[in-house]
Order: sequence, then C-alpha cells, then structure tokens
Amino acid sequence: MSNYKTAPSSGTVEKVDIAIVGAGPHALTLVTHLLQKKESMRNSFAVLDPAGDWLQQWQHQFAAYEILHLRSPAVHHPDPDPYALRTFAESRLQELFPPYDLPGTQLFQDFCQDAIRRWELQGRVIPARVQHIELVEQQRRTAFRLGMADGRVLTAKRVVLAIAGGSPNLPKWARTLPFAYPSDRLLHSDRVDLRGLRLAGERVLIVGSGLTSGHLALGAIARGAQAILMARRTFYEKLFDADPGWLGPKYLKGFHAEPSWENRWQMIQSARNGGSITPAIFTKLRRLEWEGKLSFYEHCEVESAEWKGDAWKVTCNQSDACDRIADQPIDRIWLATGSTLDVNHWALLSDIRAAHPLPVVNGLPVLDPDLRWAGCNLFVMGGAAALQLGPVARNLFGARLASERIVPALRENSVGRS
Repeated sequence: MSNYKTAPSSGTVEKVDIAIVGAGPHALTLVTHLLQKKESMRNSFAVLDPAGDWLQQWQHQFAAYEILHLRSPAVHHPDPDPYALRTFAESRLQELFPPYDLPGTQLFQDFCQDAIRRWELQGRVIPARVQHIELVEQQRRTAFRLGMADGRVLTAKRVVLAIAGGSPNLPKWARTLPFAYPSDRLLHSDRVDLRGLRLAGERVLIVGSGLTSGHLALGAIARGAQAILMARRTFYEKLFDADPGWLGPKYLKGFHAEPSWENRWQMIQSARNGGSITPAIFTKLRRLEWEGKLSFYEHCEVESAEWKGDAWKVTCNQSDACDRIADQPIDRIWLATGSTLDVNHWALLSDIRAAHPLPVVNGLPVLDPDLRWAGCNLFVMGGAAALQLGPVARNLFGARLASERIVPALRENSVGRS
C-alpha cells in the first residue's frame, strides 16, 4: 500500500502513488482493470478531471448531438468482463440496436454508473484541471508535480494521461476570419449543443463527412432548418470507423510487426480513412434529401465566408456542384472537421518533453511497449498511443488494449523496459 497521503473521496489530495488525468471511458477502463488485478491498489490512485465526476464530457457530447446509440458493439465498455453489458441489458434488449447489438446511449450510461457502483468508485474523481506536469527529485527519487488551474499542487510517483488531447481542426478560411459576426453563427462541432436551439426557417451549412456531421444535420432538420452537408470528398457509409479486423490479430499482427513508425502512421490513416457515416444514419439522411430538407455538396470546399447583414455569404471552389451555394444566404456554419492531435502542442507536457525528449511522428509520440513516455513513469492512453495500439486507440476497445499494457506496469515499481 502506498504511504502517500491521500484523501480521494474528500476532494483534497497532496501526494499519491498514481495520478490519473481525465475521468472519461479510458480512465474508468484503466481503474476497473487495475482493481481487478490488484484490489489492494484501491487507495493508491487519484483521478483528476475538471468536471469532478466520471464520464461527464462523454455524456455531454452524446446529449448535445442527440446520439441514440454507440457505434461500438456491446462487448466494448469499461468493465473488465466483456459480457457484463449484455448481462446488464437482459431486461432491456430493445436498447441493443442492430447490427451487432450497439448499445443505446441511456443503456450504456446506466451500465457505466452500475460499474462505478460495483467497483466502488463513486466520489473518486477530484475536481481539478491539470495545467502543468513536471519532474522533481524527492527523497532521492523522481516524482511528478502536477500544477492545477486553481493553484493546488499534487505530487505523484506515476502519472497516466487519459485525455483526448486534440484541438479543433479549423479550415484555413475559418482561422483567418475577422470577428465581425455573432459568435454563435460559426462554431466547431465541439461547441454545438442541439438542445434548446430554435432553427425554424434557417439554413445551416455543416462542413465535414463524418458521423458527427450526420448527427448535426439530423438535429438541425428536426428543429425546422434546411441543412447542407459539404465535404471535400464523397460521402460514404461504413459501420465502424475502422475495420473490425483491427480489433484482433488479423490486422494488428502485421501492424505490430512493422518496424517503421512512419509506416505505422500511414497504416492508421488508411484504416480510419477520414470521416464516414453509419448505414443507419446515412439512410435517414438520404430520405431527408429526397424530401428536400437536405442537400449534399460533395467534392466541394469553402474558399471564403463573409458575414453580410444577418447571414453568411459563402464562396466555394470551382466545382460545378458548389456553384449554387453562393446565391444562398447561410444562417449558421458548423464545422464537423474533427480534431488535430499533436503532443508537441500539449502545454502540460512541456517540461516532460524537455527533460525526456522522444521521437514524435506527425504529432504522435513513440512510446515504449507499456505506453510509457521513455525515461519516466508517465503513461499515455487514447489517440496519442496509436503508434503502439493501432487505429482503434481512441475507441472503447483501445481503452482495453491500453489497460492491458499499462496495468502490469503500474503493478511494478521499475521505470520500465526499453
């Protein structure tokens, strides 16, 4: 048992063995897997998240986009038992959607709350925004000092980053716009909340070809808007964002055998292949197109947008398919253009990068096999671990893959292998 001073349930903590930054599905997966392997570590960790509770950002995003069910099958969730959700859903089978029993959003949230209760993790998230992490020498040992936004400081022997870490990806034309427009009329999808919006009679331009753009289009139309979906590519449907072969040895064996990190990065990009829309959502969108409530603009890219009076005037590239938009006043623009992940831009890691530099390939760090930042006991989960885990690193299954590597290392005291 750690001799560090902890009081996780009270929300105050000075020293801890393991600091887990983030309280989303990845952090919850890590903690349940850790306790399954070593219950005695229950009081050795602290979970830090600005929301002060589990899964708050995850639940907010699903509610904001009015997402009815997950894209991942029911075997993917934070509990170590892959069949736990199916068992939980025995009396709610109507909330498992075809194909492959995709769990409904409310079912998944209720299951996660049940898992939190079963693993006795209520009240274990400390409300704190970690802004900086640095290495310090303490009693002849290296430790981490975590600086919080409110001035508090936590010292930890080991740290796990379970954060998304991406920044909104904005098209060049959007980054250079003068701020001469109402702030709610141009938003990245991260800031769109469909709840409470009144859009009757409005025309909404949604840029992006992924599932988020589909959800936003459905939400806008349900509120009386006319929606335009625009993408540089052809819209296409795909059940999962990466082929199921990436969930096992079929593709991962070759991925792990690839010695070139650059080639691995290319394999990740090819597997995810940009944004796609599930067949169920795509069918709904095509029906709305047939009803005249939605327009698809493919191979079309915004060149400029100007706020004139009370609407946007949008100019696109020279594609014939885009010509008509210049004559349509646009009330709102939503950018479903994803996020960019680059650990070189993570301010909280500036000291770690300086003390222990490691190769970074197109924003992704080259971690050791335990997902450890080489030379120190800082571990990374989520999309930033993709060079080790593959294209599903950011998904629920990726959380399980990451936990299977990190948990054994957390049970040891060594700095790790090369």
